[in-house]
Amino acid sequence: MAVMAKWLQSIIIFVLVLVAIKIFGRQRFWWRKAKKRYHPIAGTIVHKFLNFGRLHDYLTDISRKYKTFRLYAPFRNMIYTTDPAIVEYILKTNFKNYGKGQYNYENLKELFGDGIFAVDGEKWRHQRKLASYEFSTRALRNYSTSVFKTNATKLAYIIFDKAKSDLAFDIQELFMSSTMDSIFKIGFGVDLMNLDGSVDGIKFTKAFDNASVYIIRRYVDVFWKFKRFFNIGYEAQLKKDINVINDFIYNLIRAKKENLTNAKSNLEKKEDIISRFMAEMEHDPKNITYKYLRDIMLNFVIAGKDTTAGTLSWFMYLLCKHPSIQEEIFQEVKEITQAEQDICISEFAEKITEDSLDKMKYLHAALFETLRLYPSVPLDSKSCFSDDTLPDGFNVNRGDVVFYMPYPMGRMEILWGDDAEKFQPKRWLDGDGSIRNESPFKFTAFQAGPRICLGKDFAYTQMKIFAAVLLHFFKFKLSCKSNDVHYKTMLTLHIDQGLYVHGYLR
Repeated sequence: MAVMAKWLQSIIIFVLVLVAIKIFGRQRFWWRKAKKRYHPIAGTIVHKFLNFGRLHDYLTDISRKYKTFRLYAPFRNMIYTTDPAIVEYILKTNFKNYGKGQYNYENLKELFGDGIFAVDGEKWRHQRKLASYEFSTRALRNYSTSVFKTNATKLAYIIFDKAKSDLAFDIQELFMSSTMDSIFKIGFGVDLMNLDGSVDGIKFTKAFDNASVYIIRRYVDVFWKFKRFFNIGYEAQLKKDINVINDFIYNLIRAKKENLTNAKSNLEKKEDIISRFMAEMEHDPKNITYKYLRDIMLNFVIAGKDTTAGTLSWFMYLLCKHPSIQEEIFQEVKEITQAEQDICISEFAEKITEDSLDKMKYLHAALFETLRLYPSVPLDSKSCFSDDTLPDGFNVNRGDVVFYMPYPMGRMEILWGDDAEKFQPKRWLDGDGSIRNESPFKFTAFQAGPRICLGKDFAYTQMKIFAAVLLHFFKFKLSCKSNDVHYKTMLTLHIDQGLYVHGYLR
């Protein structure tokens, strides 16, 4: 079977190259005739497929030669850029002409459906408006902070037990479970209990992470629709994972609806986000269905779980690689909180206030620096809705896809200086110790323009609470298994095979 799979893969690549050459010849003639200017071709989608395991480093290598380039693919131009001027143009200046589009929607719809990360137009505006209202309320901020403290405490006690045994453990898995619990509690008012080992929660999380891997493969595999139609390869497994996800989410929605109905609750007064959408469902049952609620929930899951857990994992990896920086953050947390020597974990978490978090400038800078080098979403794209000319003078056609690349952008010397690839939190601090803010079109960790992440401040609050609690009580070192780690190519940036560390009580 393995030999047959390799043989089939070789045939597919060969056919793809022939198709690419043929179409390229036709398009090149058309381009000359039209006298348009296009960015240089630096490779093909075949190269992207062959470099899938190191995709972001492959794109970084090319970006050191070209700020903006194309990887040739049939049917449309695939444009890749690290130019902040182009990023600003597609995310803000000419926002109306660049969106998710049909190309992205087709790739993402099995997982994200009509959720905010996959749609444009009225559906996007509707979800954005309701979510924006929720994220702006003091009640949600207070509620979410309480949830973050509870889960940070629970996580710290788990690590406390592991530290006493002096065994290495996968801290990324713990972060993933804890942030999943947080987003389900805040977003949906549900205690998922992933961190406590809930079988259903773990099954759902595994299916969700697998689906994220398979979805990103569609961006490098021109035969994915063929595989989906015949239900073979990773598309067959994706279908199974989507069924697991759907069963879990629909059961939650039905149970929540039943509980709210039985309690005769006023949906408008509920703390969790999904209740507000359910209130809208009462007013507009035709447009807001269970399917729509499912899509909204899954989009919030990837926004609230993957981004913070991934960043905390890379943050911990970098601190283990730079123990002096880990110690500086510990000293800052200790000095600001003024916690007693024998304080317990739960009491310490309660001592963390909004004011104390604001004062943890070096910790904030270290998180900025982590996101610069290891952005939660390493590659993002927008579809062009009508022919256009980008700020660098090159043309883009209707239906073309423009990728902006946070991962390569964080490694460009032209943007960050000669030490671009070094972990230097102090690059984010001014002389007076205040945080130096960079343009969101240069530092694109949370997008920018009208689609800028609504949960950005919530993410920083969660990450700072978790970091402050853990670093106050523990010193972390990499196990030999995780001395050198690599990312897993998926929608968000996870550490492949986990991050194994030892935790030592301070």
